[in-house]
Amino acid sequence: MNGVTVSDDVFNAVSGSAGWAVVDVETSGLRPYEHRVLSVAVLTLDTAGELVEEFSTLLDPGCDPGPVHIHGLTRERLRGAPVFEEVAEHIGTLLAGRVMVAHNAQFDYEFLAREFARARSWLPVSQRMCTLALNRRIAPPTDDLKLASLAAHYSVPQQRAHDALDDARVLAGILRGSLSAAGDLGLVLPLVACPPKQGSGYPPRVPKTPCAHRNPGRLAPGAPLVQGMKVAFTGDTRTAREELVARSVTAGLNVMGSVSRHTSVLVTDETDSDSAKFRAARSADVPVITEEIFLGLLADVRTGIVHATPTLLASSVPVQRRTDRQATVAPLSGRRILVLGGPHDDASALRTRIAELGGAAAVNLSASVTDVILLADGAGDRRMPHITARALPVHDADWLTTLSSPSDTAREVETNTPSDARILPRGGVLDLPTAHDGAGTWTVTASWSHQITCEIDVVAFVLDEDEQVSCDEDFVFYGAPESPDATVRLTTDGPSEQAVTADLTSLPDAVRKIVIAAAIDGPATFAYAGAVEVTVAQGTGGARAVAQATLDAATTERTLLLAEVYRRGPGWRVRAVGQGYDHQLAALARGFGVDIAD
Repeated sequence: MNGVTVSDDVFNAVSGSAGWAVVDVETSGLRPYEHRVLSVAVLTLDTAGELVEEFSTLLDPGCDPGPVHIHGLTRERLRGAPVFEEVAEHIGTLLAGRVMVAHNAQFDYEFLAREFARARSWLPVSQRMCTLALNRRIAPPTDDLKLASLAAHYSVPQQRAHDALDDARVLAGILRGSLSAAGDLGLVLPLVACPPKQGSGYPPRVPKTPCAHRNPGRLAPGAPLVQGMKVAFTGDTRTAREELVARSVTAGLNVMGSVSRHTSVLVTDETDSDSAKFRAARSADVPVITEEIFLGLLADVRTGIVHATPTLLASSVPVQRRTDRQATVAPLSGRRILVLGGPHDDASALRTRIAELGGAAAVNLSASVTDVILLADGAGDRRMPHITARALPVHDADWLTTLSSPSDTAREVETNTPSDARILPRGGVLDLPTAHDGAGTWTVTASWSHQITCEIDVVAFVLDEDEQVSCDEDFVFYGAPESPDATVRLTTDGPSEQAVTADLTSLPDAVRKIVIAAAIDGPATFAYAGAVEVTVAQGTGGARAVAQATLDAATTERTLLLAEVYRRGPGWRVRAVGQGYDHQLAALARGFGVDIAD
């Protein structure tokens, strides 16, 4: 591997694989079911990381090539290039049986999956790995995790940025360096299972126009319908369902696909129905009316209250904002501390104390970890040999009691590191900088220690001023990873890392808050899973975090509110929440106005 030594432990995770397929694509846009691949490069490596074959080609997408100023691929350059169908078989041969590797791998994977679907084939990838996600775990000492920065860190020459072949060659070098670093740290590789499928996983759909009116509540007996009321239908209807929905939306009503306690009325002629919607309506005392009555009321819908436009609040002031020149230094400022072993409550209390003293509580061993606190049974942790090899300071639980609190020792000092992540305690709030040059996109990433017997899912709820989803599709989860207008999106970068990205500048005015939560599938609780680390970064990948929080539930919780991104006057704030609940995800979702099947 060109002089890079990689521990055998790293390759144990990919046993049975024929090696690696390093991929880079240049595209006409960012959405796989709307835009096309303009060029693609695939480098195959054996299990030792040695180059086996290179392949690259331009592609004729049959459409506008999009941002030429980024990729340089004009219509003239692409004219005469093959269409994807002509190279699909060869690309499939290169990918089959190998772990697909890319920087921001879900992006490349979804675009290739969509192109294979257009070619009436399927993407033969069973596992993928994101080098961006891997390096978030490694945490090398770079300004950011973009391709150029990592190339410089791993001493990989880069010649032509945004050229698919050169980017793939650079990425192959970064992969070698990253695997070596991962082996030194004993990291579990962030492999994502990719079951065979056609399409991109983001099926085309007609976006629902957001309802312009607030929900006025339930329909009262003898009262008229009011714009903004949430209406659901179930059972057979004499009028075509499409027509009922269209007329309702035109009248200003909000048609929902499920029933919750915030539903205004359920329309059905089947009063003895056993449908899930009918049962939910009866359980929540939601009014039920017939189609005939509904059509009569639909002829005279009263004017509702329009969602308020966000305005500047007099009390809107910066929160926890630090200048470029000064910062408060606490005893653990700049230190990242990993707690190993001990009962969950004891470890949780120590992580809370670390944050109070200005330090970052780590959930995984990375290159940025500076100290380790060892509790009962911690010496048997599989990471201890790597900690010893790195000569990291190891402390007992009493170490923190020897340190003064920030209020006792704080002092003002000069600093030139404004990009250092702000450590947010539970409930801590941070103003997000004003959007400019696309800076309105923010990513909240949640990560946790590698789990063997349970799975954790991250979800997001896009809420209005009543803290309710405006439609079922505003519940973003693994089965529906985008909001209808694609302003909020879920990505999965490994079995222990998921992220929610929001384009805050494009969200409708009616959206006031995005709640991000984690849920455990099965009987396990967060006492078993441990802490969840939450980071906030600008953009969609590569930027260093501006804020970080390490959140612990107590013992019995199965769902955990991680963060809220919410409007404050004309701007946005992020809050670290850390509130856990004993109930499962379905109960949490119902509280935000969406009913999901158990």
